[in-house]
Amino acid sequence: MSTTSTTSGTSPASPGTSASAAPAPRPNALSLSRTTATATRVLRQLRHDPRTIALMILIPCVMLFLLRYVFDGSPATFDSIGASLLGIFPLITMFLVTSIATLRERTSGTLERLLAMPLGKGDLIAGYALAFGALAIVQSALATGLAVWFLGLDVTGSPWLLLLVALLDALLGTALGLFVSAFASSEFQAVQFMPAVIFPQLLLCGLFTPRPNMHPVLEAISDVLPMSYAVDGMNEVLKHTDMTADFVRDAVVVAGCALLVLTLGAATLRRRTV
Repeated sequence: MSTTSTTSGTSPASPGTSASAAPAPRPNALSLSRTTATATRVLRQLRHDPRTIALMILIPCVMLFLLRYVFDGSPATFDSIGASLLGIFPLITMFLVTSIATLRERTSGTLERLLAMPLGKGDLIAGYALAFGALAIVQSALATGLAVWFLGLDVTGSPWLLLLVALLDALLGTALGLFVSAFASSEFQAVQFMPAVIFPQLLLCGLFTPRPNMHPVLEAISDVLPMSYAVDGMNEVLKHTDMTADFVRDAVVVAGCALLVLTLGAATLRRRTV
C-alpha cells in the first residue's frame, strides 16, 4: 500500500493555482498615509502647470474685479450680488479644473497604474479632494479679501463667514468635478457637463430673482440644489451681524452635498476611459 499522502492541504500547489497569482486585496478603509501621498503627488504635478494654478486662483479674483467696475455707477448692485458670486465663481472654476485634471489622469493611464497598487478608490478621491481643497483655501481667501477689503463689498456679518461659504463652494465644485469626470471620455465632454450640472443651478439659485418668486415647480427643484444653499448662506452674512441658524443650515447642506458627491465619485471611479 502506498504511503503517499493525498490530502489536499499537504499537496504542493500547482503553478496555475499558486497563491501568488491571486490579485492583491483592495484596501477597504481610508488610509491617511495613502491619501496624503496622493494629495502630495497631485500638488507636485500642479506645481509644474502654472496655467492651471492661475485659472484656479486668479480667475475668480479677475471676475470679481470686472464685476465691481461694471457696476461702478451703482455700488449697491455690486453689494447685492457680489457676495453670491463670491461663492459661485470658485465653484465653477474648481468644477472645470478638477473634472479635466481627473479625466487627464485616466486617459493617460496614470489612474490605471495607481489603482493597480494597494490604493483604494476612496484614498484616491480623498487625495484629490485634499489637494484641490488646499488650492481652494488659497483661492477663496484671495477672492474674499479682494472683494471685502479692496473692492469695498459691504457686508453686515463677518468676512470670515463669507470665506467659509466660499471655501465650501469650492470644495463642492471639486467634488462635482471628480464625480462627472467618470462619465466623460474626453476633455471636451468634461467641459460639456458644465451646462448640464452648473448652469441649471446658476439659474435657479436665487441670484437673478428670489426663489419664492419662481414657478412652484422650479422653486421645488431649487430646494434640492446645493448652489441655492450656498447663495442663501452668503445672503445671511450680507444681512445679519451674527451667525444665524439659517446660515448654519445652509453651510451644513453645502458641506453634506460635497461629502455625498465625493462618496459617489469614489463609487463610480473607473480606471480608464473606454
